[in-house]
This record gives sequence, C-alpha cells and structure tokens, in this order.
Amino acid sequence: MQPQRWTPPPALPRARETRSATPLPPLARLEVPGVGPEDVVLARDGRVLAGIDDGSILSIDPTDGAVRRLVNTGGRPLGLHADADGSILICDSIRGLLRLDSDGGLEVLTDQVDGEPLPFASNVVRADDGTIYFSSSSRRYRLDQWMGDILEHSGTGRLLRRDPSGTVETLLDGLQFANGVVLSPDRSCVVVAETGAYRVSRYWLTGPKAGTHDYLIENLPGFPDNMGLGSDGLVWITLPSPRNPLLDRLLPLPGVLRQIVWTLPEWLQPKPTKTIWVMAVDFDGNVVHDLQIEGTNFSMVTGVVEHEGTLYLGSLTETAVGVTHVPS
Repeated sequence: MQPQRWTPPPALPRARETRSATPLPPLARLEVPGVGPEDVVLARDGRVLAGIDDGSILSIDPTDGAVRRLVNTGGRPLGLHADADGSILICDSIRGLLRLDSDGGLEVLTDQVDGEPLPFASNVVRADDGTIYFSSSSRRYRLDQWMGDILEHSGTGRLLRRDPSGTVETLLDGLQFANGVVLSPDRSCVVVAETGAYRVSRYWLTGPKAGTHDYLIENLPGFPDNMGLGSDGLVWITLPSPRNPLLDRLLPLPGVLRQIVWTLPEWLQPKPTKTIWVMAVDFDGNVVHDLQIEGTNFSMVTGVVEHEGTLYLGSLTETAVGVTHVPS
C-alpha cells in the first residue's frame, strides 16, 4: 500500500474536548527511578510493567509502589506485551522487537524488515498462536524527533506481523506515525493508532473483509498514542494532547513548508497541552468513556491499562506511573 496525500479532517471545536468528557477521579503517582514510563501493561502477578528512558524494564507493585528492575535493553523500550508464561515482548525504538523470558534472558526477535533495519518499533501485541503484531512509527525520525514526523506528516509508519516461524510481513504501510496496537478478543481484526491522522485504523484478519482495512474511529479530538484492551473488552486509547489548531492549519501545506516549522527554535514550535486524557471505544467505534482532567500532577499520557475499573497510566515525560479509576 503506497502512502497517499492526506487531507486532515476539519478541526474540532474546543467544546468537543470537554462537552462529553467525564472528569477523571484524582490521580495517584507510583514513582519510578527514571523518566518516561511510556507504556504500561499488567504482568500475570498483577504488577505493572513499564520501560523508561535509560533502557530499563521495571516491575512495579501497585499496592506499595515497590520497584524491581528486570533488565536493561541497551536501547529505549516503548510498547510492551506481557504473556501468560511470564515473558515480555518489548518494542525498543533503537534495537527492534525483543523478548524477555521469565528467567531474565533477552533476545532480539526482529531487527530487520525486508532486509532493512527496523526503525522506531513502537507497540506490540501477541495472539494465542504466537503471531505477533507490532508497529513501526516512522522510517525518517527517531523517538527524540517525534515532532518532526508529526510536522512533516511523513506517512512512513507501518503495521507489521511476525508469524511463529519468524517471518515478518507488512500489513499496512503509509501510516501517519503508527503507534498503539490492539488485537480484538475474537481475533477478527487488529487495530493501530495513527497519531498524526487523529484516527485508529483497523486491519481485518478473518471474515469477508480479511486482508482489507478501514477505520475503527476517525476525527479524534486529540493525538492517539498507545492503546490497550481492557478487562471490559473495550479499546482504551491515550490522548497525550488535544489537537493543535496550528498543526491543523499546517497539515494541508507541502511537506517542505511544514519542515520549516521543525527548524524553528523549540519555544516557537507547537507544544502539547498538559492534560490527563483517555477514551474507550467498543469494536463498533462507539465512544463509551471520555475521561479527562487538567494535567496538574501528571500529563502527556501515552500508555493505559484498564483492569476491573482501575486505570494505570504511562507517560513519555513523567517520573511516575499514574493510578486512577473509571468513574462509576
């Protein structure tokens, strides 16, 4: 699938961000020894797993906040998937797709696609048969340059599949900063967040639509990042920041003009708004929860786990994992 020129959806009115949103309850912090627990997942023992910017994978006890360091990948871990056998799949933006076994052994599963290095591995999920679905955000920019990809709108993200034999194939190409990945409970489809396009794309795995793609939800009021399948069967979506009016105006312009913004001093570039924001949708694309509060003690939410009403939140910029719950 070749990348196509994309026209952004109309900018949403500011009221959309709060009109239907329910305030999140107060958020507690589980401090970690580092910066940027970008994604969060739950291990089989109930502990929260997260990777931070020094390469460490951490295991955090949500009852007392005790932290155990499991391994250092030697890169920058982002998206995680915890398997029932105690192993952890890791998307490392530098090293590729990794697996940490229950005994602490770390192996590289995939660091190349079609004979080329795998850049910017972002998020991952595994099916029961061992098939792994994962995303690559950009072929052109590194993690520390993520704003460059959003501004240029490079359309070089991919959704990839690794079968149990180790063969990797591209399911979707030309994605606008591919990010969170979720597999439906019935294994009929896999969905991937397109951060730069304000939408969640869906690739059909079974049924009459198998091998085709459409959109689970479009025209989101913010930038979708990592996602998680909740214990409630919903797709939980993080929104690190609301849509930026300047970016909405820039996106129809030629890429070279948008790149000029990337060369401006950082203080002149568009900034994420400080907020704590997650949404949950069903597999028909209906919004079930829209939860948001001002980011006073936490912000830039990039990872989410929902388990029996409790929400664990990751962040690219914080030094803690956030904990709150779904309002009754």
